Amino acid sequence: MTTLMVSVLAFVSGIKDRLTSEKGATATEYSLLIAFVAFAIMAGAVVFGDALSGWFSKLGGEIATWAVKPA
Repeated sequence: MTTLMVSVLAFVSGIKDRLTSEKGATATEYSLLIAFVAFAIMAGAVVFGDALSGWFSKLGGEIATWAVKPA
């Protein structure tokens, strides 16, 4: 092959690689995945936080009824 033909093939190959690159699509997919995971964590924290708050309120009410013995 001639040098010109090799250069043209390398140029066409480089252009083809740039056009078929999926780096942008991959970044978008990862950002959506991270957003969904963050949303799930926030929803879980709200649900679990309410349950935990109720449990501590009940526990605090029960402990308040305990008699304290003088030392």
